[in-house]
Amino acid sequence: MAFIDMHCDTLQVATFKNCDLYDAKEISVDFKRMKKAGAMAQFFAIFMPDKETYDDFNVSPMEDQEYFDALFAKLLGGVKEHEDIIRRAYTAKDVLENYENNKMSAILTIEDGRMVNGDFEKLEDFYDLGVRAIALTWNYENCFGYPNSKDPKMMQKGLKKFGKEAIEYMNELGIMVDVSHLSDGGFWDVEKIASKPFIATHSNCRELSPHQRNLTDDMIKALANKGGVMGLNFFPKFLNKDTADTKSTVDAMIAHLKHAKQIGGIEVLGLGGDLDGMSGDLEIGSSEDYPVLFDRLKKEGFTESEIDKITHENILRVMKDTLW
Repeated sequence: MAFIDMHCDTLQVATFKNCDLYDAKEISVDFKRMKKAGAMAQFFAIFMPDKETYDDFNVSPMEDQEYFDALFAKLLGGVKEHEDIIRRAYTAKDVLENYENNKMSAILTIEDGRMVNGDFEKLEDFYDLGVRAIALTWNYENCFGYPNSKDPKMMQKGLKKFGKEAIEYMNELGIMVDVSHLSDGGFWDVEKIASKPFIATHSNCRELSPHQRNLTDDMIKALANKGGVMGLNFFPKFLNKDTADTKSTVDAMIAHLKHAKQIGGIEVLGLGGDLDGMSGDLEIGSSEDYPVLFDRLKKEGFTESEIDKITHENILRVMKDTLW
């Protein structure tokens, strides 16, 4: 079954561990397993790390530009070497044309817009490099605004002046606005300002799992009303009622999909596994495992049309509405 996943952190792991993007046991998402599972497209994020992340990989900290260039080169090199099965894509049309030619698509995104540094020209530069979605924040304040936080005062903070202007410019330019990791106040500013659909590439339902990274029911409704999509995240912290539970199960995934469907409708559902960016006891731990979820959706009574929307049609719709 064709599917599009809106978030993985594979480029970082593959770069830090110096492994190939086609077939490597060190990563959860590689081209070989994507192809085996029937992938249509994968959003490959360049996640901007903090010191703790470098320490976790035992890698010396790099300047942001050096780091970005290294991950960008990793993607370019991997796609060039395996262009017989995967190509870069910049629009929904590219994705569909690649798929018709029996090729998958790689779409470049950024997680944490700190490198923009309040500069509209930097947004243009990223667009020219093929970046088609930016998660405005990660877990720290930056030029756009403030992150998700356990601190209620931080969570209430909205976008900064540049952030508000940047939403409008990203809509004009053709870069999707990603609200995963953003503060609640920032989410509502995006909802108010955005003239195009926006996305939460890898966020679940806060009603079922109380982590601050997840979306409230009101947010899910607002996202749906804007024509946006939320990507189902496989991280145990964002799936379970007990955020300390380390098991990521298909049962929990189905519960989140059913809840989000009830709140926002089938059109708001998508996939954003967060593979290579999280850990735990994972029932779906690599690209090749996705069919397990799709088979379960059938057994749970989701129609073929509904499954197509979840797996690829909804995000293709958003891409058609936002990218050119």
